[in-house]
Amino acid sequence: MWMRNTMLLFCSLILVFMAACSSGSGGGANTNKSGNSGNKAVNAPAASNATENGENESTGDEEVSGTPEMEFDMGGRTIKWVSWYDESIKEDNPDNIKKKENIDALMEKHNFKMEYVVVDYGEYQEKVTASLVAGEPIGDIIRVARPWMIPTLVNQGLFSPVDEYTKNEKVFIQQYTNEYSQYEGRGYGFRAGINGASSGIFYNRTLLNQLSLKPVQEYVNEDNWNWDTFVQVAKDANKDTNNDGKLDTWGLATASILVQAMASNEANLVALDKQNLEDPKTLEVLNFLSRLATEAVARPTEGGDWTEPGQFFRQGNTLLYAGNDYEMENLKKDMPDHDIGFLPFPKGPSATQYHSHNTIPNYLTIPSVVEHPEQLVYIYEKINDIDSIYDYPKQATLETLFSNEDDINNAKMAGESIKVIDNNSGYPSMPYYEFSGELLEGVSVSTVVEKYKVPFQAAVDEIWKK
Repeated sequence: MWMRNTMLLFCSLILVFMAACSSGSGGGANTNKSGNSGNKAVNAPAASNATENGENESTGDEEVSGTPEMEFDMGGRTIKWVSWYDESIKEDNPDNIKKKENIDALMEKHNFKMEYVVVDYGEYQEKVTASLVAGEPIGDIIRVARPWMIPTLVNQGLFSPVDEYTKNEKVFIQQYTNEYSQYEGRGYGFRAGINGASSGIFYNRTLLNQLSLKPVQEYVNEDNWNWDTFVQVAKDANKDTNNDGKLDTWGLATASILVQAMASNEANLVALDKQNLEDPKTLEVLNFLSRLATEAVARPTEGGDWTEPGQFFRQGNTLLYAGNDYEMENLKKDMPDHDIGFLPFPKGPSATQYHSHNTIPNYLTIPSVVEHPEQLVYIYEKINDIDSIYDYPKQATLETLFSNEDDINNAKMAGESIKVIDNNSGYPSMPYYEFSGELLEGVSVSTVVEKYKVPFQAAVDEIWKK
């Protein structure tokens, strides 16, 4: 039952999370898109980083931001931009209005048109992969999820590396090129806008006050929000308030938080082409999950489906629920009589900062058969190289979701670093749910690691040695 419910949860959230992670600009706008390959002369970009304020730190003189202006003519060609959702620029906020003006000017200057192609997500991977292998990609710029391309498709030389064109930190999120899409020292993906969803801990302030517990925000303020304080808060909320011999309030909606804990300790289940279960950071995570199980920290399941933890939280008698920032809208609707707060996921013992998580990062790529990738990345850069009206990425979204300043700051802080955690989304044969299920059933960490390290490695080999 546990494994079936967890599988349903994972599969059902993939689409929601990927769509959320694909959302765009600092003001909650769509990530914007740009043109492609060229036909005529091109000036090779000598990309350079601008200072944070766009001025020369020594003289105060204005510097050129990002890649210098390039001159090329695309001959009137149509650039196809492929995604599982419509990535055309909507003029729905001041930033996007500027970006729409930019792309219109670029199309006129460089003589191209832009076509946004939407392919249903259910058939997206198959269609994209087949087209790439056949040497006839369905687009010039294609949004791709990391597990679909690395290592198999990159090994076949089907994508152009782009890291030499993405140096403009004002536009490009460096983690996507230099970490999420890295393979053998090159970066193959690019992205502007936001890192993705902020993952963390929702908590019920109303219940917290009723139980007369210490405000959990104080742990963050003290820089003392870690696994130990997290466990203590959860235990303190496990109470029998009516003295009938049974718990009627609980601290934690579920202990099924392996991915979140991995990210929070800067650990991973896989390191390149090797299983990573015996790594010290990973073992710290597994021992933490084992502690949640053996000390009965979390509310026990009642046999519900994947929505059960959220349902528990919505009952108003469970204090903590691990989730993502975009869930706040529905929580407010479903819990109008409760004050809901948001915290970053607590730091693990090996972490130096708070982290959110992602198992399937996605980004834009350029097929290797498309000519002049530098032109495509250049156009994308120039579309997105604007002076935003917002103070920080995702400001409008977070200020819409949260009304409490602490919650806004926590979500902002949680989203500043997103750790990619490898699991069965990238390694289909990995017995991920069996592995995590045994941990939550109280099987010892040493036993679980010894049992699963070989099948984990086999799942990794299946992908990396194709």
